[in-house]
Amino acid sequence: MNPPSRAIRLSDATPPGLIRMRLVATGLLLMMAALFLLARTQPGGHPAWGFLRAFAEAAMVGGLADWFAVTALFRHPLGLPIPHTAIVPRNKDRIGDTLATFLRDNFLIPGVVARRMNRLDVAAAAGRWLAAPKDAGGGRIKRGVSRLFASWLEAFDPERLGGMVKSAIGGRLRTTDVAPLLGQSLRAAMAEGRHLPLLDSVLQWAARALAGNEHLIRNMVHERAGSILRWTGLDETLANKIIDGLQGLIDDVAADPGHPLRLKAEESLELLAYDLQHDPEMRAKVEAFKAELIDNPAMQRWLDGLWEAARRGLLEVARNPDAALTGKLGEMLRQLGETLQADPRLRLTINRFVRRAAVGVAADYGDGIVRLVSETVRGWDARTITRRLENAVGRDLQYIRVNGTLVGGLVGLVIHAVDVAL
Repeated sequence: MNPPSRAIRLSDATPPGLIRMRLVATGLLLMMAALFLLARTQPGGHPAWGFLRAFAEAAMVGGLADWFAVTALFRHPLGLPIPHTAIVPRNKDRIGDTLATFLRDNFLIPGVVARRMNRLDVAAAAGRWLAAPKDAGGGRIKRGVSRLFASWLEAFDPERLGGMVKSAIGGRLRTTDVAPLLGQSLRAAMAEGRHLPLLDSVLQWAARALAGNEHLIRNMVHERAGSILRWTGLDETLANKIIDGLQGLIDDVAADPGHPLRLKAEESLELLAYDLQHDPEMRAKVEAFKAELIDNPAMQRWLDGLWEAARRGLLEVARNPDAALTGKLGEMLRQLGETLQADPRLRLTINRFVRRAAVGVAADYGDGIVRLVSETVRGWDARTITRRLENAVGRDLQYIRVNGTLVGGLVGLVIHAVDVAL
């Protein structure tokens, strides 16, 4: 586990868009100051200079006030320790605790999760976004949220978060009775004939195995044949007959859908599907095998790799969502989105699964997630988290400065016009 004082592991470079907006807001403020000075040099000129001076003066006041307000969120204006400034770095720990409490009270209580999830059509929303990701929303807010999500995902300790994910998957697998699911899947596959390619593949494998091991059959017959058979060469004839017979049997089963051996195999599969659903002994065997498989170190390593791969994929999508949806992956996701929109039964199944999974995660891991969020934010470096938040939302905050400058100027213009009229 990394030490609590670690900083977020993403580039601290200020986004170009934020730099441009800062220059625009600051430039507009300087332009108002220059305009005010120019108007001051024309005291007895045309009456329009009075309106211009009033506009510029009020615009400077509005722009300076909003500059102070925006700057005070993240640092001390001009480096002066003015009270109630540098709000984010001073209240970093409280922000983490408040965020954790907000998550717990609004998202991680099973009853609340169940009510909220009942109102959400997650599958339909995902289908619309996957089918047309560029039309489903974008712009600065989406990019800002994507960068912030990537920052949070990288900031969480991978081992702790991965351990929670692995424990959640393992816990769900342990509590899920997989035998009936396997039985139902097998029966459904047989009803639609989807098991036939599997039987054909088994027969093809048997034919290849026989062709590749003819020498073993010949050696076995030669070693077990009597001296007279070997002296007369009949052992070779017998081996050829056995090999030809086995090959002929495989060809007959492959070519004849009604062959007794094929029918016997299908009967065995039907019996297996029934036992998986209704036989307690068979279900106990499957559960024992499942438990042994979950506890196997190889399975644990596979789950670790699965989480790390999912984490890298989430980071890639968060950093560049448009690029992640190109190529074959993007085409598959778009097809999935179209299917989700067209198939109501599939949407119902997915929504039910998502609801159950969300309620289960909230019940089993809600407290752990809350502690993880709070401890992670507390462990962040104040300067770094301030820079991250400013980079994520600062561009929109600069619009506040621009709006404050313009609105202030308009208010000053109105007040001057009223004063002149009176």
